[in-house]
Amino acid sequence: MNDFNTSMAHGRTMDASINEGLRSFMLGVYNKLALGIALSGIIAYIAGSVAPISAVIYSAPIAYIVMIAPVALILGSMFLMRNPSPTGSAILYWGIVVALGLSMGIYFLMANLNMGGMTHFVITKAFLATSATFAGLSLFGYTTKRDLGPIGTFAIMGLWGAFIIAMLFAVLPMIFPSVPFLEVGSPKQLIISGAFALFSAILIAWNTQSLKETYFALGGDQRGMAVATNIGALNFFIYFVNIFQFFLSMMSND
Repeated sequence: MNDFNTSMAHGRTMDASINEGLRSFMLGVYNKLALGIALSGIIAYIAGSVAPISAVIYSAPIAYIVMIAPVALILGSMFLMRNPSPTGSAILYWGIVVALGLSMGIYFLMANLNMGGMTHFVITKAFLATSATFAGLSLFGYTTKRDLGPIGTFAIMGLWGAFIIAMLFAVLPMIFPSVPFLEVGSPKQLIISGAFALFSAILIAWNTQSLKETYFALGGDQRGMAVATNIGALNFFIYFVNIFQFFLSMMSND
């Protein structure tokens, strides 16, 4: 009986240790995400609100670099991160945070110039709505017992499909002048932005569940967990931005 009780107590200690380790791992991902969001917000505010900086960043040819840099980094990571290291994945994460921060500074510039229905209040509302959405979806992904793998695979394919369509609308007008650019707030833009947001919402829950599984699969490998923390935060950050931009599009048209 004493052996049985000792074994049960040891099992509970092991479970508590595993749960504490998982909690610490997930908090590391969320903290890195929060720091990334804060940094990108500060960069966006400065880039869009300080006139001399805005004049440089949002004028050709720098403006084209700012627009292309986030996409180039994200696509490039597919090839550069085949065997990621903690340092390499961290550099990639912070590079994309900075690049997206600069590109999103255009929203603050629009708010300062009273363009397109954009205001600082709209930006704040969109951020709060995105934060609440993210928290709810990640909590669901963390607690659900349902396997989100199949719907996650579908969402990844859907997100790439939306990305290809968005790129076509961005590139075709440069090749064929008769094809109009995708205007912010237009029905087509809202549909594409909505698709990004929908698939990103699904992937927040899926990525949360996937990170839990990754933690157990790594079995305490510190190097692997450092990489998983960076990549997990990067995925969350991209999904957060996609949903944030959708809310901005919707709210600026109210």
